[in-house]
Amino acid sequence: MNLTNKKIALVSLGCDKNLIDSEVMLGLLRDAGADIIVDESTADIVIINTCGFIKAAVEESTEAIENMFSEKNKDAKVIVAGCMAERYKEEIYEKFPDVAAVIGTGEYENIVSIINDIYISDGARVSKFSEAFGCVPEEMMKNRMVSTPSHYAYIKIAEGCDNHCTYCAIPSIRGKLKSREIEAITEEAKTLAARGIKELIVIAQDTSIYGVDLYGEPKLHSLLRKFSEIEGIEWIRVLYCYPEHIYDELINEIAENEKICKYIDMPIQHSDDNVLKRMGRRGTNAELRSVIGELRKKIPEIAVRTTIITGFPGETEEEFNNLLGFVNEMRFEKLGAFAYSREEGTPADLMQGHLPEKVKRKRMGKIMEAQQAISSEKCRERVGKEVEVIIDNIYEKGVYIGRTQADCPDVDGVVLVRSGKELANGAIVRVMVGDCYEYDLIGDVINEFTE
Repeated sequence: MNLTNKKIALVSLGCDKNLIDSEVMLGLLRDAGADIIVDESTADIVIINTCGFIKAAVEESTEAIENMFSEKNKDAKVIVAGCMAERYKEEIYEKFPDVAAVIGTGEYENIVSIINDIYISDGARVSKFSEAFGCVPEEMMKNRMVSTPSHYAYIKIAEGCDNHCTYCAIPSIRGKLKSREIEAITEEAKTLAARGIKELIVIAQDTSIYGVDLYGEPKLHSLLRKFSEIEGIEWIRVLYCYPEHIYDELINEIAENEKICKYIDMPIQHSDDNVLKRMGRRGTNAELRSVIGELRKKIPEIAVRTTIITGFPGETEEEFNNLLGFVNEMRFEKLGAFAYSREEGTPADLMQGHLPEKVKRKRMGKIMEAQQAISSEKCRERVGKEVEVIIDNIYEKGVYIGRTQADCPDVDGVVLVRSGKELANGAIVRVMVGDCYEYDLIGDVINEFTE
């Protein structure tokens, strides 16, 4: 179908993995001649790529759909896509009978034909769901319309998950682990580099088991080496490495490869053995200590980022205090804490001992209070030292917003960079840190690394 003269807006909610799915759809719509716009109020079609991971995400997605049926733009045809659509399609139809289409997570590649179906359906609702989840065709990944700033991009190396943590609905939404082939991902990375991308951010539900389904063993270290050989790629950042799957070759590759950021996102969720067992996590407290110790031994400058869930069903005061003590002892460089969200259809939903929301949030607050103090100390330790910074944007005249290798976009801290010389987005510069806040640094340019 030719979509020339069709104004299409896309609202992407949730995680960066969802963002890539949105970018794939945008690329297909662009190639079909659509006019991609930002303002939903003037769009002929609005696609809402929803998140359905936890209740808060479902509420945000529901609000976004409600907004589209306000006075803002009653004439637009609304398509609800993504994880919430996959998980709650019947509820969406019941609550929003005027939705033009609801499509699942296996239908992104068919977005153009779905829009065609909407226009020939004579007002009937369109419903598209695939029984077999999978990665979209590789050519579509290469042609996606990257929506991040021009110097960094996410690259999704696998779809689905085989971990089956008891609190998580992802396997039922996204299916089993399906790794992409090394050659195909490398070609996409080359395409991104040719567009000016300097920083690749590697993502999947669990990146550390990448390749097990295709090659019989984890191959993330091999993929990272391939990325580092691409001209133009300067930084490679790895997210979502489950600690129980981190292996020696991966640690060595991060340690020895100059292009790989000395940073690892490693969601532990808890540290108490009893809670980890109830969560369905395969690791133990001792194994967590071992892998963190090995990372810091072989990569002394590494920034370890993690996430914590407080108030998991049955979490006792003692188990929580064990977690709090672990956080204080490990002194993670970066940490995010979340109150447990009860999700229907997950094994944890059926467990005994669900805690009051007030208790879960109080415990979350204690974790973040401890982490704030740790982060503040770690920032102060960097005052008077040089750091390498990539420039993301201008803050005001003579001041820029940047990040160190220890900072991932949107989730970690920033560096406010003072410079008498104009700096382009994507420039990598040396900065002398002169001051800091609890999570952010302030400094002055010493000399530019690259243009």
